[in-house]
Amino acid sequence: MKKAMLTMVLAASAVAATLPAVAADRQMMMPIEGAMNVNDAKGRLGDTVKFYFGDQKTPKVASKITSDSTSQKTNSVGKSPEEACNWAFLSAMLALKKKAESVGANAVVNIVSNYKHKEMSSQTEFECHDGNIVSGVALKAEFVKLAD
Repeated sequence: MKKAMLTMVLAASAVAATLPAVAADRQMMMPIEGAMNVNDAKGRLGDTVKFYFGDQKTPKVASKITSDSTSQKTNSVGKSPEEACNWAFLSAMLALKKKAESVGANAVVNIVSNYKHKEMSSQTEFECHDGNIVSGVALKAEFVKLAD
């Protein structure tokens, strides 16, 4: 009896190991304005660094400093896809702000989504990938000093 039970358990384990893992990865386009209006995003980002998305018109650029990217994830368990994506977006924006401050930039321009190194440019939306456990936002941008 024990041997038969062990054989069944081993067989079930072998079958389970061959099945593909079911992991969600839903690509979502989310409104930037919506993300900026929750989680105290505007307050947390402050006004010392200006942000410009896609090909959004900017004031005159005095100097280009550098470019960089960030990929931020958040726990999506118990959150709606919108909530999780907005948190990941805010984390990515805070990372861009921190980089801008560290290199002496007063603006971040040409911000584009860059999930898995695939650029998507928009003035109004960002790309988020929502999973069963984790949601993520990747952004790429240029850091500049705007003319006074």
